Amino acid sequence: MKNLIRGILGMMVIILTIISCDEQPKNKESVNDQTTNEISNEKNEESVVGLVEDVLTKEEQEALTPDMVIQSFKEGNQRFMRNDLTARDHSEQVRKSTNAQYPKAIILSCVDSRVPVEDVFDRGIGDIFVARVAGNFVNEDILGSMEFACKVSGSKLILVMGHEHCGAVKAAIDNVELGNITPMLSKIKPAVDKVEYSGERNSKNEEFVHLVCESNVHNTINSIHEKSPILKEMVDKGEIKVIGAVYDMDTGKVSFLK
Repeated sequence: MKNLIRGILGMMVIILTIISCDEQPKNKESVNDQTTNEISNEKNEESVVGLVEDVLTKEEQEALTPDMVIQSFKEGNQRFMRNDLTARDHSEQVRKSTNAQYPKAIILSCVDSRVPVEDVFDRGIGDIFVARVAGNFVNEDILGSMEFACKVSGSKLILVMGHEHCGAVKAAIDNVELGNITPMLSKIKPAVDKVEYSGERNSKNEEFVHLVCESNVHNTINSIHEKSPILKEMVDKGEIKVIGAVYDMDTGKVSFLK
């Protein structure tokens, strides 16, 4: 009987030892996982803090000149090309810009998804107005938006930005006809006709497409001057500038046109 009891007690000791050994690694793993998560959270918090730009105030906007805005865009594009974009606390910027906005400029861009306008110039919330339409041309609605941005909201610059490999420009060159795309392309075709070029005038000729892209930007700028007396007067007084640029999707570089 005593031997039986001793045997049972011995088995219980062995079982408890095995259970204890199994639980120890699990607890260790749990501690390691918790530590890893804490470190990860700390890193995430650090990355959110980063360099933070405040939302532009009315006083800061009024102190700007068109040339200062252009320079800031050039510097921002350099940062974009270096993959050195400013880390921003977007949640804080959203809260700060809730009741008012004082953007530096309005940029007219193509709708192309490969042209991330704010990132291209390293701009944040409240920095710029952005208007987009395939082929970056102006119509009544976009002109009204530009007048609101400059005359009402105090922006100092209008930037018309085309881009290389533009599908709308290529379609206008090739006389594409499809639904509402047809009348839309009619706004771009004058830029095609203005290009004096002796080579092949089709969308497969990259040189010709580039020339039409620049011509379209210049044509849009001329339309702004011709069709908006409000903006033309502001230009004549030196209150704003209207300039053009072309974005290179191969390099990320923005080339400002004369």
